[in-house]
Amino acid sequence: MTASVAAITATGAWYGAGLKTQKQATEAVEKQRELTADEQLAILNERRGQLIGKKMTMERKLAELEARKQGASREESKFGQERR
Repeated sequence: MTASVAAITATGAWYGAGLKTQKQATEAVEKQRELTADEQLAILNERRGQLIGKKMTMERKLAELEARKQGASREESKFGQERR
């Protein structure tokens, strides 16, 4: 009996969580539809800036890794210097 009640409770909680997630997704889509073109453009430009920042960070790390691979110490690779 106890296991049955626990199973029913767990199933209800899982189903309710699914409904809540679906409702939030629907609200997000509706909110996106309500945005003007200028607002959407501003959001996209902000996201673009974030992605460019990540790209620059990854390119810097890749350059440091390549410098170390070619024999530079960790400190030298950060400053673009190599051992001679």
